[in-house]
Amino acid sequence: MSAAVVGARTDVAGTQRRTVVVLVMTQAIGGVGVAIGITVGALLAAAMGGTQVSGFAQSSLVVGSALLAVPVTRVMRGHGRRPGLVLAYGTGAAGACLVVAAAAWHSLPALFLGLFLFGGGSAANYQARYAAVDLAEPARRGRQLSLVVWATTLGSVSGPMLAPVADATLRPLGAVTNSGPFAYSAVAFGFAALLVWALLRPDPLLVARSLDPGVPGAAPRAGLRAALAEVRASAPARLGMAAVAVGHLVMIAVMAMTPVHIGEGGHADTLRIVGIVLSLHIAGMYALSPVTGWLTDRVGRRPVILGGIGLLATACAVAGTAGHNTVQLSVGLTLLGLGWSATMVGGSTLLSESVGVANKPAVQGLSDLVMGLAAAVSGAASGLVVAWASYAVLAALAALAVVPLLALALRPVSRPPIVDLG
Repeated sequence: MSAAVVGARTDVAGTQRRTVVVLVMTQAIGGVGVAIGITVGALLAAAMGGTQVSGFAQSSLVVGSALLAVPVTRVMRGHGRRPGLVLAYGTGAAGACLVVAAAAWHSLPALFLGLFLFGGGSAANYQARYAAVDLAEPARRGRQLSLVVWATTLGSVSGPMLAPVADATLRPLGAVTNSGPFAYSAVAFGFAALLVWALLRPDPLLVARSLDPGVPGAAPRAGLRAALAEVRASAPARLGMAAVAVGHLVMIAVMAMTPVHIGEGGHADTLRIVGIVLSLHIAGMYALSPVTGWLTDRVGRRPVILGGIGLLATACAVAGTAGHNTVQLSVGLTLLGLGWSATMVGGSTLLSESVGVANKPAVQGLSDLVMGLAAAVSGAASGLVVAWASYAVLAALAALAVVPLLALALRPVSRPPIVDLG
């Protein structure tokens, strides 16, 4: 056991404060990198291969984020949060560089591989929320996790605005149009990795393990199979994982096709309307997450999840019946973001405290894998539903998707045993 870990055992509160500060900084920086790339990824793919392949840009990124969570959490399980987050950000930076090169080569396979690796930046941002609760007091776990989620707001809002500037500054240097922003993403991910490596000391997960008498000195050699067994054995863990996955699935399905639906309305200022609606949606997702975290601690994890289910269903009803009424669509997408926030914060907090410290990173990695794959499937299916039926039908199907989660949330569950690390 390192001297830093031994010292941290005597000052858990101080170590937790430092951890949250570092994670908020890196989350904001990493969020900028993700948002800049997402803003132009589909446009770059469309320019290189046509509109018919542009959807694969987002799918490549989402699948990459989901699958890369597996090796990242394997590193965390063996060595702690710090090297795992560095690996994720480093992979995202490498992917961003490959995207820039792929654009210069005009190679679609290299582009999609680069976007897949770029998903490492998203994987890091998702995993950071779990690092925030390793040492959190039981009564403050929701708030600590939600602070890290909230920090994503800074990147999500500023990233799209920085993308045109980033593209314009690198085009004179020979960068292909819409590829320049990925160079900035690589810098952002690299800086985030550097901050994590230098400042996330002592490692919160290693300190948490040292405080748990039931954890052996060496990390267990267990993977996704053991994580799945642990989740299956815990009703609260199953509810937490399901809340995260279903909330993300519904949000992606409706959000992904909203710009297309707005475009079909024939507005003269479609891009402006899309920007307003999606900005309100993002605000719903992140801006009020500290309030969601406070409610998670104050009224409980399951009530917040139930509230999130109600918000998601209401959002689908409002958006699905809006037609091309911009105000009603804005309200629907804002409610959709709030519902996502409630299921994400409430579900992630419940999951984290419902499993043992030894196998926690593997369980959290499994959750992000399931969440990402659910989003990839719903995102791909949403386009087919709208093409074959309508946006209203998509919203109705998305609302139906929360019914199994509602049934699971209404089943009595015992509160998991809480270990006070103080």
